[in-house]
Amino acid sequence: MLREDRYKKRILLGQDGNSLVMLLAILAISFCLFKFLWTIYWMSGSKIDIYNSEILNWFTLPSNLGVLATRPWTVFTYMFLHEDPMHLIGNVLWLWAFGYILQDLAGPRKLIPLFIYGGLAGGLFYILSFNLLPVLSEAAKYSTLIGASAGVMSIAIATTALAPGYRIFPMINGGIPLWVLTLIFVVLDFAMVTGNNTGGHLAHLAGAAMGFIFVWQLRRGRDWGEWMNRSFDWISNLFNPDKKNWKKTAKEELHYEAKGTQPYKRIPNITQKRIDEILDKISQQGYRYLTEEEKDILKRASEDEDL
Repeated sequence: MLREDRYKKRILLGQDGNSLVMLLAILAISFCLFKFLWTIYWMSGSKIDIYNSEILNWFTLPSNLGVLATRPWTVFTYMFLHEDPMHLIGNVLWLWAFGYILQDLAGPRKLIPLFIYGGLAGGLFYILSFNLLPVLSEAAKYSTLIGASAGVMSIAIATTALAPGYRIFPMINGGIPLWVLTLIFVVLDFAMVTGNNTGGHLAHLAGAAMGFIFVWQLRRGRDWGEWMNRSFDWISNLFNPDKKNWKKTAKEELHYEAKGTQPYKRIPNITQKRIDEILDKISQQGYRYLTEEEKDILKRASEDEDL
């Protein structure tokens, strides 16, 4: 119990690669930065159209293929931008709710890949829909997409696919199953496709499909986010050369570097080192991925007052 408390505290404080806190920070900083730029334009007497054409439109995703060809990076950047504070707050609340559960179930290394894959799927489906569906062809000339909703939807569906029976709000009749909340989320998107934000809701549904496919592949042993995490680790290590590589396992250290020491001999300094490795594994992959030996070591260590 002592070690579980320690792990949960690290997640809550956003330490040691908490992807959820990092993603929330990126969304908040992005919003503040672009609002600051708009404030400068406003104070100089410029109209919103000038700000949009000179700043914002270079980062939002256009459905017009001719415009998209001049700014292809917007397929990626649009998912980190919000104009309306309520849009940001809504996405942040959904992201926090589902992202926290996802990290608890699968560790923090699935969250950002899911968000990016969902955002890319939403953006590409939005472009295809506006250029292939006759009912949207006229709007394709000027329509743009902005916001993190497709990525958040991907996380929500992936979390539900991993643990549909997970209960939230336990004070309400023992809790609401996660699948019920997600179903409401998806049904509302379907119902509002014909409304004023057709492109946004189509992107949400594409993000939802990507979240399901991601988990489906994960259960078959194919982690689509692994290459992305390796890239993040490589970039991080460039600026942090002393950082220990998380891929270095306990087996390598204890079996090949202990020089004759029994791997699980209860020597305080080695036991503490082993525990730290297990906690790192929890932080990276989640408690459910521990082996029985690792769980037993944590249990014994929590009962040892000398550690």
